[in-house]
Amino acid sequence: MKEFVAHLFPRLVLERNLRITYTFCLGGLAFSSFLLLAASGTLLLFYYQPTPENAFQSILFLESSVFSGRVIRSAHRLSSHAFLVFIFLHMLRVILTGAYRRPRELNWLIGFGLLVMAVFSAYSGYLLPMDQLAYWATQTGMELLRILPFGETIRTFLVPDTVGGSLSLLRFYALHVMIVPAVVVLLTGWHFYRVRKDKGLLPYL
Repeated sequence: MKEFVAHLFPRLVLERNLRITYTFCLGGLAFSSFLLLAASGTLLLFYYQPTPENAFQSILFLESSVFSGRVIRSAHRLSSHAFLVFIFLHMLRVILTGAYRRPRELNWLIGFGLLVMAVFSAYSGYLLPMDQLAYWATQTGMELLRILPFGETIRTFLVPDTVGGSLSLLRFYALHVMIVPAVVVLLTGWHFYRVRKDKGLLPYL
């Protein structure tokens, strides 16, 4: 926690690192998107009902009868897109600049883990509205999963009944709102710690 706070509020910043460039603070922008994602998602929790019978109706109620409900849901969706885009661009910058090399190999793997978790978080949340688009997109993803090693085992865990079934929806819900965000928070803290530990491009930390 000390390293995390120190990363957000460093004791010294070089002037040249404050110049606005096309790669300026992509990691920070990704983290900011995650905070907005968590805040909007928390508000959605007060109205969403994770059951096949009530999920879609709760979304309709949220958008039609809750003050700023449509805005909150849109903010959640857009911040999800931004989170994915910023992480991808951040990793692309790391590749192009060679920042994954020694001694930062571990942090590169942590960053890749964050990208995987971001993609899986978006996928697990896609089913929750339980409309036709959500159902068929999830169904397609589950069928594609079969071609991967251990894919059938993973599919059985995620979808023990049918796509959109009560148990499957509950598992996607638990993964989306609890397990995956917790992993993202842990990996983010570890990532920030390794940035300061490895120093490298930031010798003033």
